[in-house]
Amino acid sequence: MGKGGDANTLANLSKDQTKNLPKYTWAEIQKHRTPSDAWIVYHNKVYDVSNWHEHPGGAVVFTHAGDDATDIFAAFHAPGSQNMMKKFLIGDLIVESVEHKDDKQRDFERAYRDLRAKLVMMGMFKSNFWFYVYKQSFNLSMWASAMAMMYFSDNIVVHLAAALWMGLFFQQCGWLAHDFLHHQVYKYRRYGDYSGLFWGGVMQGFSAQWWKNKHNGHHAVPNLHNSTATAQDGDPDIDTMPVLAWSLKQAQSFRELRSDGKDSAFVKFMIRNQKIFYFPILLLARLSWLNESFKYAYGLGAASENAALERKTRGLQYPIIEKVAIALHYAWCFAFVSGFGRFSLAKSFGLFMLMTCSCGFFLAIVFGLGHNGMAVYDADARPDFWKLQVTTTRNIIGGHGLPQWFVDWFCGGLQYQVDHHLFPGIPRHNLKKTHALVESFCKEWGVKYHEADMYDGTIEVLQCLDRVAMEFVVDFVKDGPTM
Repeated sequence: MGKGGDANTLANLSKDQTKNLPKYTWAEIQKHRTPSDAWIVYHNKVYDVSNWHEHPGGAVVFTHAGDDATDIFAAFHAPGSQNMMKKFLIGDLIVESVEHKDDKQRDFERAYRDLRAKLVMMGMFKSNFWFYVYKQSFNLSMWASAMAMMYFSDNIVVHLAAALWMGLFFQQCGWLAHDFLHHQVYKYRRYGDYSGLFWGGVMQGFSAQWWKNKHNGHHAVPNLHNSTATAQDGDPDIDTMPVLAWSLKQAQSFRELRSDGKDSAFVKFMIRNQKIFYFPILLLARLSWLNESFKYAYGLGAASENAALERKTRGLQYPIIEKVAIALHYAWCFAFVSGFGRFSLAKSFGLFMLMTCSCGFFLAIVFGLGHNGMAVYDADARPDFWKLQVTTTRNIIGGHGLPQWFVDWFCGGLQYQVDHHLFPGIPRHNLKKTHALVESFCKEWGVKYHEADMYDGTIEVLQCLDRVAMEFVVDFVKDGPTM
């Protein structure tokens, strides 16, 4: 429940009584930025959601503490969900106190909200049942063919091919679980959760709740650094220190953890060489996600404070199913990599690493291109919802010999990453039509919109890593130490 002492009373007031609610300035709202003291704004109304750990969507509610949550609320929720917020109402925003918005900005916000309403009217948020029957059938055929290759063949080349094919299967399961857990497919969220638990848990080995906590936070605040040490308004997907830094501020962040206020030799080495380590780190990404998922599901820890807080206060939404799903995943994976009991331990381990590392690369190269190397902001200096999503995100197109149909299949809808971030509830098969409207809207309003093919996008990512490394070198040499 919210911390506002009069929240429940206010919810029961008549319309005439709510006209006399307390009024708050923007500066006052910005003081309440932490989970234990969280105020948010929705359509110029102020809500106290402090310590609301029962929030159905989890700790993502705290990413907009001290800020306007109007548009991110619309992005995540079905119509009518705002009725649940009435009990947290504490007052009205003094609109004139929002000095960073002029009439042009308010016109822009009205325009992109109108575009969302237009997309709803066009049916873009409705999924095609048979499209997802096809996608799930295709994924199952990938799994069955990889299992058959490992079971029936004694050829090492076939075994290696099966492991790589299974790695690609894991990647495609990631896109399916992504769609289901974004509730793009079913009207009832529980059905989406169950499908996500199957494709994300049983088939891919990831905890659905761990993923939702991480991914929802990323969607709410892409490429943002936390405003303060106690706030939770930063993007968990760019929390990659001490091995990768996406801005000079992030590179410097580990100084706060040292009593001497200086960077360790390891941090210096990694940041200086981060463009070299980028691809090896991608290969190991799935190992990290498997580890974090296992710990989260079985209550052994969490990688971020946001995730730890949610796990401690809410527990698992589906405690038995989560644990059973992950156990089943490791059971069939063990059978697969062991050749159903025929292979040595060394060969089994090698096949496990091949399918796991290839999947990490296949997954990370796609979502890495989606955001890495794009704009990075401090949370307390973020732009409006639309500009934040667009300027921190890159679409992927065909090129350099890769046809668009392959990019569409390989990326699982996230080739339209910009459009997906603006409207995460739109199923992937409607994103192409959505893209045309979004691109036109951005041109009309002069908003930067970026896309690149896989090759050029990767070069941009490496150039960003190199630029941050050079800024870091200059910064710490200026302060005295040398590398």
